Amino acid sequence: MNENQSSTNVTTTGASTTPDRFVDPGIPAHQERMADKDPAASARAERQVVILFVLSIIGTIATIVVYFAIRPEGTTASVRNANLALGLGMFLSLMGIGLAAVHWAKTIMSDHERVEERHEQRSTDEVRAAAVAVLKDGADDSGIARRGVLKGAVVTAVGLFPLTIAVPLISSVGNDWDVSKFRHTIWTKGTRLATDPAGRPIKATDMTIGSVVHVIPDVPEEERQTHHWITEKAKAIVLLIRLDPADLKEAEDRKDWSHEGIVAYSKICTHVGCPVALYEQQTHHLLCPCHQSTFDVADGAKVVFGPANRPLPQLPIAIDDEGYLVAQDDFNEPVGPSYWERLK
Repeated sequence: MNENQSSTNVTTTGASTTPDRFVDPGIPAHQERMADKDPAASARAERQVVILFVLSIIGTIATIVVYFAIRPEGTTASVRNANLALGLGMFLSLMGIGLAAVHWAKTIMSDHERVEERHEQRSTDEVRAAAVAVLKDGADDSGIARRGVLKGAVVTAVGLFPLTIAVPLISSVGNDWDVSKFRHTIWTKGTRLATDPAGRPIKATDMTIGSVVHVIPDVPEEERQTHHWITEKAKAIVLLIRLDPADLKEAEDRKDWSHEGIVAYSKICTHVGCPVALYEQQTHHLLCPCHQSTFDVADGAKVVFGPANRPLPQLPIAIDDEGYLVAQDDFNEPVGPSYWERLK
C-alpha cells in the first residue's frame, strides 16, 4: 500500500463497496466557551443560574401561599382558578430548577470530552481510582466549591420544591374519613330521571321499545354548576333502556324495579370503571368499549362475555303522579369495579 492509499480495508461485492472497518476519527478539538475565556462572562452565567434557582424558590413559596389563600368554594370556576394558580406555582418552581440545571451544564460545568474504554466486568482499582479523579477534576473545574451563592441557591431550590407536593398532601390528611359516602350515590327516593346533559325530566311515554337514554338525577340548575355535583354525577350516571316486557328475565325480588319494560342500569363497568354505552338492540347486549365486557340487559345485566365478573348495578325505577320516571331508591349495590366490603 503506498502513501496515497487509504488505511481502510474495502470489500467489493458486485457493484457496491462495503468498508470492513472505519478509522477512529478521535475526539474533535475542544472549543472553549465564552465563560471559559472571559471571567466576566463566567460570573454573568453564574448570576443567571442563581436567578433561575431563585425563581424556583419563589415558585415554591407562591404555591404554598396559594394553596392556603385560594380555597375552592364549591363552584366549578373556583376549583378551576385554584388549580390554575397551584399549577402555575408548581410550573415556575420546577421550571426554574430545570432551566438552571441546563444553563449551568452548558455554561459553567466542565465540557471537556472524556473517553473511557468499556469493560465487561468490574474495572481494576487503577481504573476506578482514575474515574474518581476525573469526577473530582470535574467538580474542581466547575468551581462549585468557591461559588457559595450558587451552591446555596441550588440546595435551597431543590430542597424546597418537594414542599409543593408535600404540603397539600399532609394538610389534607384527616379531613374526611367518611368512607360510607362511597357506598351511595345521590339517587334518592322520588328523584326524577333526566336526560344528560340537558337535564330534562323523562316521562315513560317518551320511551319507545329500543330507546336508549343517558340519564342523570334531576337537580336544580344552580346545583349542576357546583363541583360537588360534577363529582357525584360521575357515580350516578345511568343508562335507561326500554325493551319489550316479554323479553325481560327478572328475579322475583326485582319485578317491581322496572316499568313496562323500562330498566335502568349504572353506566360504570364493573371491570375497571369505563363507561358502558354500546347497546345492541337485537341481542339486548350492552358492551364496554374498553375491554369488551358484555352485559345482558334483558337478564339483570349479567356478564355474558369479557373480564367483568359482576352484573351492572340496577337502579329501581317507577313513575310519579305526573308520569315522570323516578328512582325508587339508590342502586342496589355500590357502583364501580370494586368495594372493600365486597367479596368479589
